[in-house]
Formats: sequence, structure tokens, C-alpha cells
Amino acid sequence: MSTANIKRVKTTDIELKDKLVSIQRVAKVTKGGRTFSFSAIVVVGDENGVVGFGLGKAKEVTEAIAKGIDDAKKNLIKVPIHKGTVPHEQYGKYSGGYVFLKPASHGTGVIAGGAMRAVLESAGVTDVLAKSKGSSNPHNVVKATVAALANMRDAITVAQHRGVSLNKVFNG
Repeated sequence: MSTANIKRVKTTDIELKDKLVSIQRVAKVTKGGRTFSFSAIVVVGDENGVVGFGLGKAKEVTEAIAKGIDDAKKNLIKVPIHKGTVPHEQYGKYSGGYVFLKPASHGTGVIAGGAMRAVLESAGVTDVLAKSKGSSNPHNVVKATVAALANMRDAITVAQHRGVSLNKVFNG
């Protein structure tokens, strides 16, 4: 995930909603037997262009979720949303997880699987076509989706970056 286009967001004055993507029971084997703990991946967002994910680990499920929410609030990014969809097609990759996001017309809905759906809905995307390829591990899919969203740029940002007018961006 390149850090060039990522816009970090402060958590002050934002009403964030959290979604639990995955919870795993993990075991550590010791000579006294198995010791169980829990790992939770959580996505938070304001459903208006701000989204973040976090991982929490603890002996209890509720503690793991709370730690995941706290971690997610530290990793918020701003996502450009144009008329309820993403501004352009974008690929995202993290480890073995590959995702593809494509803009969709109004009324299409979020066409995406479990982990991707949680990220896109938390970001406030209402219409998108999405495909997950490679690893279906929720950790990889969530991180690849956030990477794809972080690389999104709207037309105004592109125009400013190139130092040209908005009309020049669309008309070449």
C-alpha cells in the first residue's frame, strides 16, 4: 500500500460505526494444555468517506473487539466518493488477496462479498461492483480493499496534481 495518496483523518468530531468482520479462536499449546484466545478484525467508518480497519487480540471476545475498534480508529483514511460510488476502477493487493473495484450506476447496490462489503459500506459506498480474487482470508481481503480505496483519486485531485483545469482532465 503506497503512502503517497493516503489522507489520514483525525477522529475528533466524527461519529464512527463499527462492523465486526471476523473473529477467530486461536490456541497456544503449552505443557499444561491449550490456552485459548481470540483475534478480531473490525472495520469502522462514518459512512461518508472515512474508513479504517483494526486487529484486536485478547483472552475474551469483547476485549478483542474493543481493541480492534481502538486500533481501527488510529488507521482512518479519507476515500473519495462520487454520487455513491467509487470515482474509477481500481485494483488492490495485500499479500495473496487481490480485489477489483468498479463504479456502478445508481441503484446497483454493493455487489461484494463479506469482508469487502463491510469495508465498502463503512466507507459510505452505496453502488459498486467488486470482485475478490486469490486469498479469501478476511485479513488479506480487508487490507487489499482499503489499499484500493486509498489509491482512489477524484477528478479535482487529479487536476490539482497535474496543475491543469478540471475541463482539461476530462477533455484531454
